[in-house]
Amino acid sequence: MPVRPVLRMGDARLLRRAEPVGNFGDDLRALLEDMRDTMQALNGVGLAAPQIGANLRVVIFGVQKNPRYPDAESVPETVLINPVITVLEEVIDDEWEGCLSLPGLRGLVPRFRGIRYQGCDEHGALIDRAASGFHARVVQHECDHLDGILYPMRVVDMRRFGFQDVLFPSGEHTASE
Repeated sequence: MPVRPVLRMGDARLLRRAEPVGNFGDDLRALLEDMRDTMQALNGVGLAAPQIGANLRVVIFGVQKNPRYPDAESVPETVLINPVITVLEEVIDDEWEGCLSLPGLRGLVPRFRGIRYQGCDEHGALIDRAASGFHARVVQHECDHLDGILYPMRVVDMRRFGFQDVLFPSGEHTASE
């Protein structure tokens, strides 16, 4: 399947609340294949359907080894449809994030350290997992896209938002997503 263009910040489609998935048929399978191909081609660790113009509550994520995230812990390859997130740990960590919809930019984003996420996989089977650290951050970031939220909307101090090559001129830091 084709690698789809990723919508960039400023496109109004990224600001919509995505619609729930009701049909787990061929159209969904084709969308997921495009999402996987797109995420892989761009070395992403996650992608939400709205980022490629599909207004559906679908995210994919996962990473083992990735050149954009050499220090990231592994996150299981997951398709998550119609997700619900519950905070398990009220502790908030600030970490650097990036996004395929904001190429070259990074921001320091507060996220809950521990969460539970529930939803369905691509076959309609229930998923119910707890996650912490980088895994929890990736899930929260991707699910924000389903509610029209881009990570800069969560940056508290705009002095901690900018172009990666300016913020980290020696390239010593990589960021999430």
